Amino acid sequence: MKLTGRIVTPKDPDYNEARTNINTNIPFYPKIIVFCQCTTDVVNALLWAKENCIPFRIRSGRHSYENFSLLNDGLVIDISEMNRIHVDTMESIASIEAGAELGDVYKKLWKHGQTIPAGTVANVGLVGLTLGGGIGYLTRVFGLTCDNLLEAEVVLASGKVVTTNKHNHRDLFWALQGGGGGNFGIVTNLTFQTHSIHNVSIFSIEWAWEDFECAYDTWQNWAPYTDCRLTSSIEMKANRTIIAQGQLVGSKEELLKLIQPLVKACKPCSIKIKNTSFINATRFFDDPAENEPAPFKRSGSFVQEPFPQEALSLMKRLLEKAPSENCAIWQQSLCGKAGCIEPEDTAFFYRDSIIAQEYNATWSCHHERRQNIRWVESVRKSLGRYTNGDYVNWPDLFIQNWQTTYYGDNYKRLQEIKAKYDPDNIFRFPQSIMPSTTL
Repeated sequence: MKLTGRIVTPKDPDYNEARTNINTNIPFYPKIIVFCQCTTDVVNALLWAKENCIPFRIRSGRHSYENFSLLNDGLVIDISEMNRIHVDTMESIASIEAGAELGDVYKKLWKHGQTIPAGTVANVGLVGLTLGGGIGYLTRVFGLTCDNLLEAEVVLASGKVVTTNKHNHRDLFWALQGGGGGNFGIVTNLTFQTHSIHNVSIFSIEWAWEDFECAYDTWQNWAPYTDCRLTSSIEMKANRTIIAQGQLVGSKEELLKLIQPLVKACKPCSIKIKNTSFINATRFFDDPAENEPAPFKRSGSFVQEPFPQEALSLMKRLLEKAPSENCAIWQQSLCGKAGCIEPEDTAFFYRDSIIAQEYNATWSCHHERRQNIRWVESVRKSLGRYTNGDYVNWPDLFIQNWQTTYYGDNYKRLQEIKAKYDPDNIFRFPQSIMPSTTL
């Protein structure tokens, strides 16, 4: 077998750029990076790696938080240059190559007055987002990204290319809806149900730090239960700011009425409401800092019921003791359409959660690394008594029982599907699903 596509090695001038992911905390130095241009390039790279007994990883948008898409000395099969997008407006369907970035997907679909529910960061790879579930500001009205997946083209461990959907390779299709990226094969194309979208209304509300408990408690008892057309987030930062944001698929007047519980809570420092085009809303929620490489640590959890007062006080204390102002706890409301599916109906298990919660720390100097990582770990452990699981798209190497933490009761079935489609476990990385026959 021969490698085809655009090949980058350590001798090439663009090697450092080619090997760098968003998280620079954990650097890796692959021997070869193949930027595939088509499915044939993917098949060739996979078979070449098997033939030469070379370990490999699969990469798309470079947003693997623990850099599971990289390795030292081996081969990286990069599909980011496979990014063509075709929209069928008559059928409300979009066929998207797996390397497409989210910002480009939004722009292309917007030209046709269409969208899919997805995330916020523009250069996130659509395929990784989808395979882990996919949450964002349309989650409560249209469901998770994986809930809108109709079909996927997958290169299996044998090199065979299959199309999987609810009628063909149904078990594999089930696993791809929340089973995480890189576990079962190399997804090269995704077909989605799209939704008509035009103008939306967005809001941003900020409170003073002394109103922490009041503001958060009001948000958590409102956000998961309000009109399902409205999805919102809240971020509590170590720089002592509290900001809630959200998006309604509806008018500004409707939004103003819906957010009254927040407006009346604790006298916000600022309130901003705006009706705008959906594409402008995606730019509003996109944090430019999330698009640039930097050293960071992330972890997370799901919330099943509102936090008691003691948990609110604990969150506040943890943030006040954070090692830098770049530490934060971010949450997004769930329920709505995403909660209408049973946990066993897709690989995404946490359907009964009301909130998805992420713990974030970013630093600039190497000597700050240890204390920031320790802070994230302390937050996860301290809040563990009030939370459950973690989102597989926010992986954390410190989690020991990651199998049930990410997949809950669905892990056993995922192992069986892994054994069927990848019995030799060639698609592996730290925290990858193990085939049941190898246990």
